[in-house]
Amino acid sequence: MSCKVVFHLDWNDRDRMNMALNNIFNLLKDPFGQNCVVRVLANGQAVKLFEKSSTPSLAEKISELRGKGVGFLLCNNSLTGLGIGQGDLVEGCEVVPAGIVELIRLQQQGFAYVKP
Repeated sequence: MSCKVVFHLDWNDRDRMNMALNNIFNLLKDPFGQNCVVRVLANGQAVKLFEKSSTPSLAEKISELRGKGVGFLLCNNSLTGLGIGQGDLVEGCEVVPAGIVELIRLQQQGFAYVKP
């Protein structure tokens, strides 16, 4: 049996981001978590955490987790509102039309909700 989990970030808070990434690394190390489908969804001010210019120290962790199958989903509404272009983002992030809609969709598909 595999689990499905979505980590939700909505504040521009590096400590929460680090906590979320560390939680994911720990989950994937655990035998239970080795078969988990993991997504990180960022909306609101949290999308700033995924800008190349502001995230050099986190980009390596994001890349490593992407290599383990973790998906990073960013809200296009938030990006547009903050004037952040897709070319400004850390490589491998997927832009979804509306973060809140994606969050609801994932929960309807059985994803457990985690708010670091």
